[in-house]
Amino acid sequence: MTMFPFSPSSLRSPAMPALPVTPAVPFARPNDSLSLLNPDGLYDPRPNGYSHVALVEGPVRIVYVSGQGGEDAAGCLPLDFPRQVARAMQNLRIALQAAGADVGDVAKLTVLVVDHSHDRLRTFGAALREMWGERPTPACTLIPVPRLALDNMLFEIEATAVLPA
Repeated sequence: MTMFPFSPSSLRSPAMPALPVTPAVPFARPNDSLSLLNPDGLYDPRPNGYSHVALVEGPVRIVYVSGQGGEDAAGCLPLDFPRQVARAMQNLRIALQAAGADVGDVAKLTVLVVDHSHDRLRTFGAALREMWGERPTPACTLIPVPRLALDNMLFEIEATAVLPA
């Protein structure tokens, strides 16, 4: 089983070249309560932006972030998918930081995509890699859906984060 402590050098396997990365913020404190795992016998999910298992240990605080869409603070929603993803990712970080967390504390993501396609998966994967930088990415489930809560909404992301107690 491959375990990922929060060390950038542990994120690359010999078969996987390093991706160019520009972290959005410097690395936060290591989170000893959260381990992200990719067990032997399962394919390597890192190129798709997630880990198979998130293990939480010890006394912790859990942060649940509701689904974040691509609307800005005024409620304006861009019509194109890439801009909705970019804004939803910004909204996710704002919500996490309001609870004292950041992306390195996220154990699980759930992503909803209208009219899902490989192109949309690539767009989301690129946004996720940009935000997470070299940190391991959390467990993630992407669910194709026919519609979301608002007209013209194409993307929604929710998160569960773990903080030391």
